[in-house]
Amino acid sequence: MKPDSLKLLKSSDRKVRSGFLFPLAFCLLSVAFYIPRHSQLPVVAQTTDARQAEGDRLIQQGIQQHQTRQLRAAFNSWQQALQIYRAIKNRQGEGVALGNLGDLYLSLGNYAKAIEYVQQSLAIAREIKDRRWEGIALGNLEAAYYSLGNYTKGIEYTQQSLAIVREIKHRQGEGVALGNLGGAYIYLSNYAKAIEYSQQSLAIAREIKDREGEGVALGHLAVAYNYLGNYAKAIEYSQQRLAIAREIKDREGEGVALGHLAGAYNFLSNYAKAIEYSQQSLAIAREIKNPPGEGVALGNLGIAYGALGNSAKAIEYTQQRLAIARETKDRRSEGVALGNLAAVYINLGNHAKAIEYAQQQLAIAREIKDRYGESEVLGTLGGAYIYLGNSAKAIEYSQQSLAIAREIKNRKGEGAAVSNLGITYLYLGNYAQAIEYTQQYLVIAREIKDRDGEGTALNNLGAAFLRAGNPTEAEKMLVNAIQVWESMRQMLGSNDANKVSIFEEQARTYRLLQKVRVAQNNPIAALEIAERGRARAFVDLLTERLSSGSTNPVITAAPNQDQIRQIAKAQNATLVQYSIIYDDFQIQGKSEPRESAIYIWVIQPMGEITFREVDLKPLWQKHNASLASLIVGNQEFLAVRSRSSLGSTQPQPDLPTLHQLLIEPIASLLPTDPNAHVIFIPQGSLFQVPFPALQDASGTYLIQKHTILTAPSIQVLDLTRQQRQKLAQKPVNSSRALVLGNPTMPSVSLSLGEPKQQLSPLPGAEAEAIAIAPLLNTQAITGAQGTKAQIVQKMPQASIIHLATHGLLDDVRGLGSAIALAPSGSDDGLLTAEEIFDMKLQASLVVLSACNTGEGRITGDGVIGLSRALISAGVPSVIVSLWAVPDAPTAELMQAFYQNLQNNPDKAQALRQAMLTTMKTHPQPRNWAAFTLIGEAE
Repeated sequence: MKPDSLKLLKSSDRKVRSGFLFPLAFCLLSVAFYIPRHSQLPVVAQTTDARQAEGDRLIQQGIQQHQTRQLRAAFNSWQQALQIYRAIKNRQGEGVALGNLGDLYLSLGNYAKAIEYVQQSLAIAREIKDRRWEGIALGNLEAAYYSLGNYTKGIEYTQQSLAIVREIKHRQGEGVALGNLGGAYIYLSNYAKAIEYSQQSLAIAREIKDREGEGVALGHLAVAYNYLGNYAKAIEYSQQRLAIAREIKDREGEGVALGHLAGAYNFLSNYAKAIEYSQQSLAIAREIKNPPGEGVALGNLGIAYGALGNSAKAIEYTQQRLAIARETKDRRSEGVALGNLAAVYINLGNHAKAIEYAQQQLAIAREIKDRYGESEVLGTLGGAYIYLGNSAKAIEYSQQSLAIAREIKNRKGEGAAVSNLGITYLYLGNYAQAIEYTQQYLVIAREIKDRDGEGTALNNLGAAFLRAGNPTEAEKMLVNAIQVWESMRQMLGSNDANKVSIFEEQARTYRLLQKVRVAQNNPIAALEIAERGRARAFVDLLTERLSSGSTNPVITAAPNQDQIRQIAKAQNATLVQYSIIYDDFQIQGKSEPRESAIYIWVIQPMGEITFREVDLKPLWQKHNASLASLIVGNQEFLAVRSRSSLGSTQPQPDLPTLHQLLIEPIASLLPTDPNAHVIFIPQGSLFQVPFPALQDASGTYLIQKHTILTAPSIQVLDLTRQQRQKLAQKPVNSSRALVLGNPTMPSVSLSLGEPKQQLSPLPGAEAEAIAIAPLLNTQAITGAQGTKAQIVQKMPQASIIHLATHGLLDDVRGLGSAIALAPSGSDDGLLTAEEIFDMKLQASLVVLSACNTGEGRITGDGVIGLSRALISAGVPSVIVSLWAVPDAPTAELMQAFYQNLQNNPDKAQALRQAMLTTMKTHPQPRNWAAFTLIGEAE
C-alpha cells in the first residue's frame, strides 16, 4: 500500500506584520493516509462459468489499467465486470467491482461518487458477512471523508475499521488504521491524540517489520511536532522517515519525507533549506512520474519564494502546480494552488486579485464538500478584507470560518478565526472585543499545545492592551510571549541557522515591549529588552565556542543594565544602541509596516545611560520615504563603483538627513576627544549605514570628529573582548601574516540560471597586497598561487589575514556570501561564510578588502554573512566593506591603515587616520567610507 499525500496551505503573510502577529492558519505538511488498493480486495471464487471467468478477467485487467493510469479503460473494464456479476447474481463479484469503481473515483477526486459506490460495496460485505472485505470498504470510506476534509466522519469509519482488524487479528491493518487516526487528529489540531495514535502505529510497524508503515508513522509524528513548535523533534522524525524510504528504495516515500523537511524549514522561516529539500522532492516526483508529488513540491517552492519576497517565482511555481492539479482533475489540489496564489497576491498588496483566487478556491471547497478547506479559505478572505480595511467583510468571513471550524472540531482553525476577529476589532478601536477574541485564541493555543500560536496570541494581547491604554497588562502579556519564544528557540539546540530564522518571526514582540516600557517612562528597562532581542543566536554560538574546553562556561543570559554599564567600562568606549520602532498596526492597504520612531541609548564609559527618541513621521512627510528606503538610496549611490571599474556621475547621497536622524539627537553626548571610541550598535536597515560618512550641517563628516566601530549587540562586544583575551593567553605563534591580492579569478554565475563567467582581475588589489606584505613581515600571495586550498590551509595559523579580492554578496541566505580565490582541483574557488563558520582561527585581525564583505542577509539577529562567520571562527576584530569599493583608493587606504597600525596598535584609530588620509586625495565618501571595524579595537 502507498500513502496518499494530502496538502494544505500555509499562510506566508506573517513575515510582513508589525505590532501584532497573525496565526499560522494553514498547514504546510503532507499527512499521509493509507488507502486500500485493488489487490487487497477478496479474490472472486473461480468456477467453470464462462461469464464469471470473463468478469474475473475484466477485474484483473482493470487493476492493471488503473496501475498504469489508464483510468478510462479501467472504468470500462470494471463497469463491464459489474454488469456480468449482477447478471449472474454473484454478490461477491458485484461488491468487488463496486469497490474498485469507488476507489477509481477516489483517485479522481470525485469523492461523492466514490462514497456512493463504496457504500454499496460495504452493504454487500455486511450482507455476506465478509469481515475483511468490510474493513477494506470502511477504509475506502474513511479515505473519501478525509479527502473531503470531514475528519470527524472519517474517524468514525476508521474506528469501525480498527475494530474489525483487531477482531480478525490483522496487525498490519491495525497499524494502518491507527496511523490514519493519527493523521486525522493532526487535521483536527488534537496533537496529543495524533502523537498517541501515531506512536501506537509506529510500535506495530516495528513489531511486524513493516518499514513503509514505520515511515508513514514517523511522518505523522514529524507533522504533529511541527505544529507543537518542537521543530528539532519534527526534523529528527523527518530524517528518520527519509532514511527508511532510502533504505527500502521507496522513491515516493523519499519524496514525501523531503517534503516534510521542506515544510519544517518553512515553519522555521529557513527558506533556503526549504527550497533545497523541495527541489530534491520535485526531482524525485518527476523521475517516478508522480504528478501529485510534483504538484506538492512545486507548491512548497511557491510558498518559500513567496515568503522570500520573490513573488514572480512564487507565482510561476504555484501556476505550475495549478496546471498539474487541473490536468489530473484533482479538485482539492486545485483549490490549494488557488489559495497559495491568493497568499502571494496578499503579500504583493493586490488584494483584489487575492480575493479573486480565494473565491475560486471557496467554490471548489464547497463543490467537493471540503469543510476543512472551506473554513481555511474563509479565513484567508477574512484576512484579505482586514488588509483592505473592510472590517464588516472581514468579520463576516471570519465568523463563517469560525462556525465551520467549530462544527468540524478543528481547534487550530478555530483559533485562527478568533485571532482574525481580534485583529479586526483592534482596527475598529473596539479593544474590549479585540481582547476577548484574542484571549479565546490564547486558550485554544494552550489547550492544543501550539507554542507558536500561544506566543502570537500573547503578542497580540500586548498590542491590544497597549492600544487600550493599559501598559501594565501589555507588559505582562509581552513578557510571557518572550518566555514562549525563548523556550521555542531552546528546543532548536545549537543550530544557529534555525535559531536565526525563527527569531525573525519573534523580534517584533521585543520591539513592542520596548515601546511599552518607554510608555511607562522606563527607557533603561527598554534598553535591556532591546539588547535581549538582538543577536541571540550569535551570542549562543559565541558562548558555546568560547566555553569549549573551558572550566568556566560563559553565561549566555542577556545582560541587565548593570552588566551593560560594566561592558561599556571594560571597552572604555561610548556605546550607541539603536532600535527601530514600528506602528502598532499594519497600515491599511499596505503590506509593509511603517517605521514610527528610532530609540537611541547612549552608554558612557563611566556607565551613565541616556535615552533619546526620534520621531520618523517628519521623514515620511518631507521625503515621502521610509528610513530603510533612504538608506538604500545612499547605498545605491555609494555602490556605483567596484574594485574593477570607475565611477559615474550620480548625485550626492543624502548623508546629512541620516546625520540629522541618527547623530544630531545624541551629538552632545558623544566624546569631544576624536581618539575616544564610539561603538555603534545598529538594528535592521541601520546595519547598512556608513557612519563615518554621515555629514553635519556644516559638511563635516562624522569620522573627522570620532573614532568609530560597530557591533551587532552589546553582549557580542563583551564576547569579542573575551576572544581577544583568550588569544592573548595562547603561546606566541611564529607564523606570519597571510596577505592575498588578486588571485586568478574563478568563474561564477552572477545570478540564478545565468551561465558562469570569470570575474575580472584586480591589478590594484595585487599592488595593494604587494605594498602591505612587507609591513606585516610576509610575502604577498597573488595570481595562481592564491588557491582556495592553499589559503584555507594557511588561515588557521595566520596572525593577521588580509584578503584583497572580489567579494560576492548573498542577501537571501547570507551564508553563501563568499571571497573569490583561485580554483584548484574540484573546488570552485569560492570561500563561503558557511565554510568559514566551521574554521578555528587564531588571527587577531581579518581584513576583507573586497566588495560588500560587510553585507549579507539582514536579520533580527544581525547580518548573516562573512563578518559573523569570522567572529564565530574566533577572530575578535574584523574589517569589512559596506559596498562595492573602488580599486585604487582602497589600495591607498589599506596601505595607510597598516602604516598607522605599526605606530599605534589601536585598530579603530588606525582605520580613522587611514580614512582621513585617503579623503585628502579622494574626497568622495564612496572612496574611503565603505570599511567598518567590527569588534575589538586593540
